[in-house]
Amino acid sequence: MFAIGVIAAAMAAVAYGVSTVLRALGARRVAVEMREDGRTGADSAAAPSVGSTMSTIVDPAFILGTLMVIVGFGGGALAARFLPLFLAQSIVAANLVVTALLGTLLLNITLHTRDWVAIWLVVLSLFMLGVSSAPHANDYAERSFHWELFGATIVVAAVALVGVYTFGKYAAVVGGAAAGLLFGIIAVSVRILDGMNPFDLAALLTDPAAYALAVAGAVGFYVQTVALQVGAVNGVTALLVTGETALPSLIGVVFLGDIARPGMEWLAIVGFIGAVIGAVLVAWYSTGDPDHFGEAPPEKGGWRRGREETDDASA
Repeated sequence: MFAIGVIAAAMAAVAYGVSTVLRALGARRVAVEMREDGRTGADSAAAPSVGSTMSTIVDPAFILGTLMVIVGFGGGALAARFLPLFLAQSIVAANLVVTALLGTLLLNITLHTRDWVAIWLVVLSLFMLGVSSAPHANDYAERSFHWELFGATIVVAAVALVGVYTFGKYAAVVGGAAAGLLFGIIAVSVRILDGMNPFDLAALLTDPAAYALAVAGAVGFYVQTVALQVGAVNGVTALLVTGETALPSLIGVVFLGDIARPGMEWLAIVGFIGAVIGAVLVAWYSTGDPDHFGEAPPEKGGWRRGREETDDASA
C-alpha cells in the first residue's frame, strides 16, 4: 500500500501541474478576448468580475485542465489514505515543479537561476521526506474532530470567497493561499472519512468530513481560478502548495499519529522545512502581475524581485 500511495501522489503531482498551466492558459485567453472586445473584469490591477471568472471556466483549455484536476484528486485521495500526510502532501506539492517547467513552454515564462534553486530545493526536500517516512497511516479520528474540520472549512471558504473579490490586486495572494488551505482540508477529510473500509454508504453520507471535502473542493477550485486570473501562475501555485502541504502535515502529526522512521525524524523535519522554504521562495519571486498580453517588462535577474523599470515607468 505504501508503494501504491507514492505512485498515486506522483500521479497527482503531474496531473495538478498540467491542470494549473492549462487553466492559467484559459485565463490568459479570456483576458485577451475581453480586452479586444473592450470589456473589463480581467485586469490584474483590480479584482476580477464574476463574469470574467465564468468566462474563464468555460474556456476549452480550462475545461481540459479541470479534467486533469479530477485525475489529480483521485491520485491525491489514494495517497492521503495510504501515506502519512506530511509525505503524501509533500509529493503532491511537486506539482509546483511541473507547473514551472510546463509554464515555460505554454505560457512563455522565463525561469531565472533563483527559480531553479528554489525548484531543486523542493525536489531534494521531497526526497528527504520519502526516505524518512514510515509506511504508516492512521485513518481514525474522534467524531468531534470531524465536526471541527467541517466548521473550519466553512469559515475558510467564506473568508476566501469574500477576499478574492474585495482585496483588489492582492486577490491572487488571497486566492492562492486560501485554495491551498482548502485543498489541505480535502486531504485531511479523505484520510478520516467514515464508511471507506469496509464501504458503508450510510456512514459516508452522515460523516461531516464528507461535506467538508465537498465544500473545500468546490470553493478551493473556484478561488484558485480567480487567483490565476490576476496572479502569476508560479506564484499562485507556490502559495497553494505551501498551504496544502503545511496544514495537513501538521494535523497528521498532531492528531492522526503520522510518524517518521525511528532515528530519521531529523531528516523528515529538514525535508519538510526545505519543501516549504522552496515553495515560499517561488511564491516570493513570482507573485507579481501576470503578463497576459505580453506587454510587461522583463523580470529582474539575480535575487531581485519585480520587473525592470521601463522609460515610461521612470518618466
